[in-house]
Amino acid sequence: MFTYDRHIQLKNLFEKNKLCAENKDALLYARFEANIAGIYERFLQLYDQHPNATACFEKLLQVIINAYTQRPAALKQRDSEKEKKDGWFLSNEITGMSLYVDRFAGNLKSMPSKLSYLQDLGVNFLHLMPIFESPEGESDGGYAVSDFRKVATRFGTVQDLQQLQQSMQQRNMYLMLDIVLNHTSHQHEWALKARQGNKEYQDYFYFYDNRDLPNQFEQRMPEVFPESAPGSFTYVEELNKWVMTVFHNYQWDLNYTNPAVLVAMMDTVFFYANLGVDVLRIDAPAFIWKQLGTSCQNLPQAHTLLQIIKHCVQTATPGMALLGEAIVAPAAIIKYFGSGNRIANECDVAYNATHMALQWDALATGDTKVMLAAQPILLQKPYGTTWLTYTRCHDDIGLAYDDYMIQQAGYNAYEHRKYLKEFYSGTHALSPARGALFSVNPKTQDARISGSLASLCGLEKALEENNAADIEVSINKIILMQAHSFFLGGIPMLFYGDEAAYTNDYSYLNDNGKSYDNRWMHRPVIDWKKNERTQIKNTIEHRVFNATQQLIKLRKKLPAIADHKNLQWATPHNTHVAMYLRSTATQKIYCAFNFSHEPAYLTWYAFKENTTPASKLYDCWTNTFFNVGADHEYLIIPPYHFYILEVVE
Repeated sequence: MFTYDRHIQLKNLFEKNKLCAENKDALLYARFEANIAGIYERFLQLYDQHPNATACFEKLLQVIINAYTQRPAALKQRDSEKEKKDGWFLSNEITGMSLYVDRFAGNLKSMPSKLSYLQDLGVNFLHLMPIFESPEGESDGGYAVSDFRKVATRFGTVQDLQQLQQSMQQRNMYLMLDIVLNHTSHQHEWALKARQGNKEYQDYFYFYDNRDLPNQFEQRMPEVFPESAPGSFTYVEELNKWVMTVFHNYQWDLNYTNPAVLVAMMDTVFFYANLGVDVLRIDAPAFIWKQLGTSCQNLPQAHTLLQIIKHCVQTATPGMALLGEAIVAPAAIIKYFGSGNRIANECDVAYNATHMALQWDALATGDTKVMLAAQPILLQKPYGTTWLTYTRCHDDIGLAYDDYMIQQAGYNAYEHRKYLKEFYSGTHALSPARGALFSVNPKTQDARISGSLASLCGLEKALEENNAADIEVSINKIILMQAHSFFLGGIPMLFYGDEAAYTNDYSYLNDNGKSYDNRWMHRPVIDWKKNERTQIKNTIEHRVFNATQQLIKLRKKLPAIADHKNLQWATPHNTHVAMYLRSTATQKIYCAFNFSHEPAYLTWYAFKENTTPASKLYDCWTNTFFNVGADHEYLIIPPYHFYILEVVE
């Protein structure tokens, strides 16, 4: 939207920075004109009454200019190539893996030597878990950052990271890194200056002279880690003040009611962009705005901040997409894509954490009714945005879908969640799973679940008991779970080790810096001797690796799997079966998954009711043709198996 004042401000800014709006910098000028009014409007919504608003807005615009002028030519060219596509991150040709550099390869220098392994698997998108400097023993897995611009020594250097990025770019691979917007380590330069009494930097955080306001905040703020880090404030003895620490006492929350914080962190966003990051994963965006009398989560101002960041990135570094790591209730997740007149103008990508948890629900119960009850909300994801789909990640599995979804399926919500916790922690008598409960709230008994994909699918127990039949079942479960998320729509993200059937790693118990956090059981140290077994036929490692590899290859061959809001769920004619249709004008793919330990009988009518009736189907997974039968006849899906059925007639 054109406004005269912003036009003049932009014109003066270009003259000041000796940029040419008509020639070499014409694209920047066009993007700036398209975004500057949106940036200004949202900035005023947050800071109109702040005494430094005008000066900080001018600084923000200069940060955008600096990011553009400092952007390497190769990245500008990559921006141009991406802009020509209809959302490059919507493609069915992208498959990711999330990994800890030190636990996967040792360090950044060693990572390029592992790219061939990843490419052989089919992975072309890497999420490197936090690699920037954080204090040993107080790192929260790297999310307590003490220097946003310095790679931690144990991983290497920024130069090593740049060399890895260049190696990946030569192989047409994409890179995702984290930015922690919500807080810094208490060892960060800003925190150290605040601790020394510097008022400017104390205003970067939430400081209080006594417990009055902290007590009022905590009346509405839920505890994130009630076991290991109760409360949301920490006493700073040197200052005789209380500082907000929502996660751990060594993570000080940044105060975005101060516009100087936004400017400083926007500069950090661009630092990562100009390292060659393709997707920037914004950690815990739900928490970035705090307001007394609220839960301090998912507030409208948090969305406004993300929209400002989106506009700024679109202007200076448009090839970088934004992922919001909002692990919140289903209806709240959708809002991180933008809503109202700002729809699809916030985060480009979000974790489909709801559906991830629903897959585990279906696997434990053999019933897909809860999964299907959640879909009306998840289908509200706007066109032009996408999910990151996954079965496991570095984090725990939360059961954060709504009670009404469980009740619609005919279950008591409390008892249902209790069953799932017992099932995956292995305390249920009939459970084959080996997992553990994480962050149990003693007041509410809420808890999340830790454990690797293989162990939660029963492989660890089956191997311990040397039970060949159970090993077979567990492998089928692993492949079923991966396939279900691969074809659903979005960027499928493997977690390292899952491709080689790693079970829980209990070595974390011997490390004082990790032993308190059982999530480390599913964050293995890779044994490359074990991974060599992925090339030895008939080993468990090979069977899982090969199946994963084939799923990725198949996904890349099917244009209908690209995420163009083309997902339709089939009527649940059999509650053990989850089936969805992915379609384009020229291709229709039915994806059917049996979550039961028994064969599932699916009426052929399921392939006739939602679109032009099919008469012949080709299963792309088993290379088998099926003639669609009469409505009273059935497609039989074996236990924990699936079909990827293309309509051929």
